[in-house]
Amino acid sequence: MTMERHKILFMAEAVTLAHVGRPLALAQALDPARYAVNVACASGYDMFFKGSNIDPLRLLSISSERFLAALAAGKPVYDAATLQQYVADDLRVLGAVQPHVVVGDFRLSLSVSARLAGVPYISLINAYWSPYVRQHYQVPALPFARVLPIALADRLFRLVQPLAFALHSQPLNRVRRAHGLPSLGTDLRRVYTDADHVLYADIPQMFPSDDLPFSHAYMGAVTWSPPTPLPAWWDKPDAGPPVVYVTLGSSGAGQVLPLVLQALASLPVTVIAATAGGASPQSVPANARVAPYLPGAAAARRAQLVVCNGGSPTCQQALVAGVPVLGIAGNLDQYLNMAGVLACGAGRLLRSDRLTEAAVRAAALALLSQEEPRAAALRLAGHFAGYDAGRQLASLLDRLRVP
Repeated sequence: MTMERHKILFMAEAVTLAHVGRPLALAQALDPARYAVNVACASGYDMFFKGSNIDPLRLLSISSERFLAALAAGKPVYDAATLQQYVADDLRVLGAVQPHVVVGDFRLSLSVSARLAGVPYISLINAYWSPYVRQHYQVPALPFARVLPIALADRLFRLVQPLAFALHSQPLNRVRRAHGLPSLGTDLRRVYTDADHVLYADIPQMFPSDDLPFSHAYMGAVTWSPPTPLPAWWDKPDAGPPVVYVTLGSSGAGQVLPLVLQALASLPVTVIAATAGGASPQSVPANARVAPYLPGAAAARRAQLVVCNGGSPTCQQALVAGVPVLGIAGNLDQYLNMAGVLACGAGRLLRSDRLTEAAVRAAALALLSQEEPRAAALRLAGHFAGYDAGRQLASLLDRLRVP
């Protein structure tokens, strides 16, 4: 007797590549003999599904440009009207697929649509957005932080942060009330983690929690690299100087890449850089090689230092490889992730809105020359090795399996 395959629908909010890459990586990690998998995301990401045997379903999402502009201005990313459109589109896809379980990555509307459809909902989120993980908030690269002394901007940000979280929580609460669901309150972390089950794409050693409920669990790193052609120089040996891998990511301040390359130009290093699909700098230093995309995990293993926007995907690729991180952070998500990196001693943080070549050069030299950041990264690599994200998800799906 053949067991019916469990139908799993992944919904990716395609505002950054990471929110597409994580669901795709997890979908591919599930046993196809046991699970029938679908992945839904916005158009424009088909190239990243090559070789996966998964045809993406179409899903309404705002543009990356709109998302990043809202983050940069400190404004709510979604209004109630947009989330209401999302709910309708979610229900369309849920109705077409009829999944046993839906897994969402930053698809906040599933807080409503999954409940209306009666489908168990698993949310993928980083642990630093959990209400059970303590945080010390640092002001991100908001407009007022560019004109005030950072110490004053930090104090002001911590003062207004609860009000800002309340403002960002309002749109989803309005949509929930319109569908007869209770408010989630004013803590944005509750909004971000409202699901039947929550899986943290992190480890507790970086983001320890208090009184974690049974429905929340750590799953470790979810690492993914785009299936894109390798540049001609990739297979050439990296003889001589240490390698520095640089990528600012799809949500990083791409305009600072030329500054970073120039800062590293005078150092005895070989730089391999990815523009995350953005334009290549007009002037590339002699010690640098640039490509639109690189296999991040392999690039991190090749490197002695990873320079990134401080977000979790590239930081995790570096730390899984035991390599320290220089994070050049802009938005709050990146600052929260880098707080975990810094607490473990595995990297350094620079502000994207106050960046100088001298600061990048000094931080890179320190991380390349000091033993402790490398030792800390290697310790974290050992902790990450104790987790298998695909297995963690499969274990949860088994518990939710219906006869």
